[in-house]
Amino acid sequence: MSPEVEARDERSVGNLLGTLSRETGVLLRQELQLAVTETKAKAVHAGHAASVVAMGGAAVHLGAIALLAALVAGLGAVMPIWLAALLVGGVIVMAGGVVIRAGFRALSQIDPIPREAVREIRTDTTLVKESLR
Repeated sequence: MSPEVEARDERSVGNLLGTLSRETGVLLRQELQLAVTETKAKAVHAGHAASVVAMGGAAVHLGAIALLAALVAGLGAVMPIWLAALLVGGVIVMAGGVVIRAGFRALSQIDPIPREAVREIRTDTTLVKESLR
């Protein structure tokens, strides 16, 4: 080949590599944005599950106060007040534990890793590596 044709071919390869580099950068930024979006969605879901835990805790607290007062007063007629308070309080605490456990179970099922974005980045990386071979 003539030196002029070789220079043009090298320039074309150089241009192609430059374009590949720019487009790879754009692609990776887009994948990163996808990961951020996916992570935000999972954080919102985790926030909802955490609010269920908090609502369960508040309900347990309010219920415990009301039931303790009513049941302790009612049971105080047939047993010592301290025993009535112990029984009523124990039942309320167990019920609250069930609600809190359900909320924690929901929280533990949330996967914090942006799986879709990770899969896309791996695919893109593989494609770039193969195109450079």
